Amino acid sequence: MPAPVNLEADRLSLGYGERTVVRDLSMALPTGKVTIIVGPNACGKSTFLSGLARLLPAASGAVLLDGKSIHATPSRDVALKLGILPQGPIAPDGITVTDLVSRGRHVHQGWFRRWSSGDDDAVTQALTATGTLSLAARPVDELSGGQRQRVWIAMALAQRTGILLLDEPTTYLDISHQVEVLDLLTDLNEAEGTTVVIVLHELNLAFRYADHLVVMKDGAVVTAGVPGEVLSESIIEDVFGMRCRLVNDPISDTPMIVPIGRHRIGEADRPE
Repeated sequence: MPAPVNLEADRLSLGYGERTVVRDLSMALPTGKVTIIVGPNACGKSTFLSGLARLLPAASGAVLLDGKSIHATPSRDVALKLGILPQGPIAPDGITVTDLVSRGRHVHQGWFRRWSSGDDDAVTQALTATGTLSLAARPVDELSGGQRQRVWIAMALAQRTGILLLDEPTTYLDISHQVEVLDLLTDLNEAEGTTVVIVLHELNLAFRYADHLVVMKDGAVVTAGVPGEVLSESIIEDVFGMRCRLVNDPISDTPMIVPIGRHRIGEADRPE
């Protein structure tokens, strides 16, 4: 089981060239919990995640990994504590599932540390946990979208880090595979205590699976906390520009959005 890892943004600003996307954001991510980040397109969700993962340099402020600046920490030390699954990863042509998942173990190799039975075990356990063991010998580019996403998650699991960052891991998946992926990540969190941070578009699934929800708008955090405690219809309308009703999800007892459009609505919800 990986050791717990603390990750924190301290007055963090991020951007591209002269354009600032995330402004002066401070946040300590709850250790051992599932944090889900939501917000409208171009609000800074993926930029924030990239900054947390050290994929994007800070314009100002810092990201602290176990209390130390992540940019001052050796790359190998970062990779031993933090795994990242970016949006839309691309596998090399012809690579098999086993070979791709095995890449999650490369950070554990070194001048005097060669591939071991422990590495084999880590790969097998990651394949088993994601339900992809039967696919081990197949080329990744022959798999379905849902299968490929589970294989990429298996690679991240094989790395065995205390924190895992995922940018839109359910993009392009149908609803059954979206639930499957989020169930898998919740299983990982509950079994291993791994801190999981996910950028997600699907709001109702975010509300269902988040222990800690972060709602962003215009590069800043609007609210953060337990979904049932921090969400309101007015916040949804302000952030997403959408009138809605918040009701109770009958399956998970968490908030659920019912959008209000211009058609198919009752008299009580018609604009005056």
